[in-house]
This record gives sequence, C-alpha cells and structure tokens, in this order.
Amino acid sequence: MKHAVGRVEEFEPGRIKIVTVDDRSVGIVHADDRFYAVLNVCPHELAPVCEGRLSGTILPSLPESLEYGMEGRILRCPWHGYEFDLADGGRAVFTRFKARVRMFPVTVEDGVVMVEMKARWSGAASRASAST
Repeated sequence: MKHAVGRVEEFEPGRIKIVTVDDRSVGIVHADDRFYAVLNVCPHELAPVCEGRLSGTILPSLPESLEYGMEGRILRCPWHGYEFDLADGGRAVFTRFKARVRMFPVTVEDGVVMVEMKARWSGAASRASAST
C-alpha cells in the first residue's frame, strides 16, 4: 500500500524528516536527487536512528591517510554511532555488525513523495474475522 508523506519541496536535501506512516515512525531522506524511507529503529539497540546525522564516512584508506566519501548516504545512529549506507539498502558499513536498517520503497508521483509499506498484520483482527 502506498502512503503520501508530503510534497517533494517539503523535504530539504541532505536532511532527515521524521513522519508517521501507518502508526510507524519513518525518516524520509532526500539525498542526491533520491528519496529514502527508513524505519526509525536502529537494529543494534532499537534507538531512534533517524534522529542521528546524515553524512559521509571515512573510507578504507592507505596508512597515514584519510579518505572521506559517501556524502549524503550514511545515516549515523545517535546512540552508538553505527553507520548505515542508505544507497546500499541500509547495510551497516565497515563493521562486523551485519544488520540493516529497515527501508521502504519510495516513489515520486506528480510531485508527491509516496512510501510503500505492507499493511500491518493484526493477530486480533485476523482472529476476529476468522471466527465470524
């Protein structure tokens, strides 16, 4: 199911805007002419990851040199600094931690940013409809 979360101009490039979609906190990121939708939960310790920073990171480099890159694609968790690459499906970068942030497909339709999410499963609702 697609959910309208706002017009394109409401999302400042390089920033994270937290919205509520189907009772879930989701960060909408506008970076490099792309939009990303991230569930506002860090897989490490369940922190509100979208309250972190959007930046780049230090890349693997030769000794005694630092190379910075991936600007605008790295979401850094505010609690423990875990970094997630939004352009690579939310994968944790440069760590042995193999989890990803949960991401949702985003499209732009007639200037409106749309986030696609499956409907939440409700066990109580399913049991109620099954008993009728």
